[in-house]
Amino acid sequence: MLTLRAGALELLLAPARGGGVARFDFRRSDSEIIPIFRPFDEADPRPVALASFPLVPFVNRIRDGRFEFRGRRVTLAQNMHPDPSPLHGQGWLAPWATVRSGQGGAELAYRHEAGDWPWAYEARQLFALDQLGLTVDLTCTNRSDEPMPCGLGQHPYFPCTPATRLDAEVESVWTIDAKVLPVDKVPATGRYGLRDRLVCGQGLDHGFGGWGGVARIADPALPFAIEIGSSDGRFFQLYSPAGGGLFVAEPVTHANAALNEPEEKWAELGIRVLEPGETMRLSSRFSIVQ
Repeated sequence: MLTLRAGALELLLAPARGGGVARFDFRRSDSEIIPIFRPFDEADPRPVALASFPLVPFVNRIRDGRFEFRGRRVTLAQNMHPDPSPLHGQGWLAPWATVRSGQGGAELAYRHEAGDWPWAYEARQLFALDQLGLTVDLTCTNRSDEPMPCGLGQHPYFPCTPATRLDAEVESVWTIDAKVLPVDKVPATGRYGLRDRLVCGQGLDHGFGGWGGVARIADPALPFAIEIGSSDGRFFQLYSPAGGGLFVAEPVTHANAALNEPEEKWAELGIRVLEPGETMRLSSRFSIVQ
């Protein structure tokens, strides 16, 4: 584990566990710790027990683990049983190397060799902690000798109460089927509206398009608000299980199952095709607003 500190903020990184975040806390005093991200469960080895983890080189699902790209049929094994559609790429399931670390910053790296995902790539995360928040720069570089489709995201869990509110500007949402795969794109209104709404226990697991790049989380019990910002993420994923207690608010670069659409739609859906040696970036900021 790596520990970063800046003022009242403390970040605990778990490079060996998918390059994820184990804790992100606000220390109000020596005896009072307020979680910003939902703290990890030390007894649970699954990546979903972390406070946050990176999504690379795709986000959310690929329908039944199959898609086609320029005459090649790609088939991926499931990676979260019993879901038949693999999720979130390879980075969240693999150990990352610590490139460097210090009091307020750290850099992690993951190298993927071609396998069922038939392209080699290198992913890096640069964490920078200051007294006002956390910036995470996630990059992916195509290390293959041919073009590779790519997308990036961050998957932070937030604790919530019945009074927690989320405020985000989005234009559209994809309805989903029983396998949490997109069906229809509709306006993000009513049940799907994200402007200043209660967010805990909402029974949502949906992807949104036309995100304005800012989302604000507030709760009367917190001495601050949390602001998520990204100029690179045009899409936003919200998971709010009906049981409450937590939710996930993901800045992402492409829509769920976008790789299953024809390549001519990929740019509209946020998928990038990286040429050999080309890099794409997702910068995400988690600010504490008092």
